[in-house]
Amino acid sequence: MKVRLLHTEGDGTFKETEWEKPEPNFVELEVKAVMTGVCRSDVDMMDGNFGPLPLHMQGHEGLGQVTKVGQSLKHLVNVGDFVATRGEPAYADFYNVRHGEFVKVPEAHPRYILEPVACGVNVITQELHLLKRRIASGKNARILIMGSGFLAYVAYQTFKNKFQEVPLNIDVVGRSNRELWTSLDVELRDKPEGHYDILIDLSPSDAVMSGEYCSNGAVIVMCTEKPAPISTTFQNLLWKACTIVFPSPRAASFTSAMETAAQMVEQNQINVDKFWSKGYNRDTEWQQAFSDSKNRQPGFGRAYIEWK
Repeated sequence: MKVRLLHTEGDGTFKETEWEKPEPNFVELEVKAVMTGVCRSDVDMMDGNFGPLPLHMQGHEGLGQVTKVGQSLKHLVNVGDFVATRGEPAYADFYNVRHGEFVKVPEAHPRYILEPVACGVNVITQELHLLKRRIASGKNARILIMGSGFLAYVAYQTFKNKFQEVPLNIDVVGRSNRELWTSLDVELRDKPEGHYDILIDLSPSDAVMSGEYCSNGAVIVMCTEKPAPISTTFQNLLWKACTIVFPSPRAASFTSAMETAAQMVEQNQINVDKFWSKGYNRDTEWQQAFSDSKNRQPGFGRAYIEWK
């Protein structure tokens, strides 16, 4: 099946090409694209900062409508259902999604472009057992979230959701998106203070690795690449018996993070409406979607491409 596909070769632009989409197999869905978020990693790829990825991996923040169902998935979804996907290429008019890469959602609305929300959820849930153990080992555990962007905003609310019966002492360090945090009655800090039992690192800073902020037995959740290499002997972390984990949307557990994200959105436990700034018509405005995502104006969150 030949379909249109938006892709980049890392030359500063996205282009439209024709792509031969294979037929879905017995563990796959075929979906018609409805909305696809423009991720900042897509903009980085467009600018040549990494990749480019092959055609069949371009576009990953998908929301689609099921058009074909593999035999082994007929108990999960029906033709016509809407699904949030993390499969690729979500910049194609139609694409296949494997089992474990989609979650059924109630409607076609940008709040159900779940992949970026699930990334924030996954920060907390991928190794939730470690966080539970660390919190249970001491009274009033101190928690640090380095960064105040959207992922930090989601991670904070996921923490609150998963530990509703436990008093949490959470410091959030950052300077951006103050309006988001004001809505949660959270005052952002300029820097960490003291020692922390759990450290969620969502910042380009090397403060968590180079500073003296870890308590004995601390758990460090390393969620972001650093723009420059970090030099360390690990002496401090070794002597304090720290644990470092690396959450990733490629983890096998990521589907459960998408399910949790869908539940939190549907039950209004997290509001992501301000995250999606604008939808762009797939036929007439798709180039503007990438341009605006690259040249972000104050107050602009994220763009999504919309198939009418």
